[in-house]
Amino acid sequence: MKNVLVIEDEQNVAAFIKKGLNEAGYHVFIAYDGDTGLDLIQQKQIDFILLDVILPGKNGVEIAKEIRSRGHSETPILMLTALGTTDNIVNGLDAGADDYLIKPFKFKELLARLRALERRKNFTVSPQAKLKIANLELDTDAKVVKRDKDEIKLTSTEYRLLEYFMKNPNKVLSRIEILESVWDIGFDIGTNVVDVYVNYLRNKIDKEYSPKLIQTVIGMGYILKEDYENT
Repeated sequence: MKNVLVIEDEQNVAAFIKKGLNEAGYHVFIAYDGDTGLDLIQQKQIDFILLDVILPGKNGVEIAKEIRSRGHSETPILMLTALGTTDNIVNGLDAGADDYLIKPFKFKELLARLRALERRKNFTVSPQAKLKIANLELDTDAKVVKRDKDEIKLTSTEYRLLEYFMKNPNKVLSRIEILESVWDIGFDIGTNVVDVYVNYLRNKIDKEYSPKLIQTVIGMGYILKEDYENT
């Protein structure tokens, strides 16, 4: 049985989530504030974290950063919040969240997101440990990215996005394909989060280097290829 920690200050919402997850076969711990949640993470074996953003004391973004800084880099975090702008979503993902679910939500979608996070957690990387295109290299074992031998620091989401591009070179990837493969979201979430993260990647791996590798294919998506054309 998987253990889920729900950090949610609204007791009715927490009780609703706990009841549904219990019925779905999960064991649930509840924390009504971030500090209590952090204590439970240290004390219990936690498989998944559902984290509200608006909390008393430290907010969810601060808690996510602290969870990651304490060495819990592999525990999936799903943020639950009514704050659904692109900036809110990006801030949550940058803080260390793996996915973002906007309130109000249907419980079956919450379960689908948890299943997707579990698939991602259990995903075994390709035997090909090192990916390379032009002078860009990605080591999937060490999780290290280099361009012209310079090590480039990426967030976990930026890394997953780049890995997906590099496993699919010279292929036009639609925004929906990217959402499905990088965020495990099989539908348009109504924001430009993909475009935001592609821009983040460009700033880190393309801006100061040549050749440019990430190309926009207007009306279709993006492609990673060596013979970049300005379009």
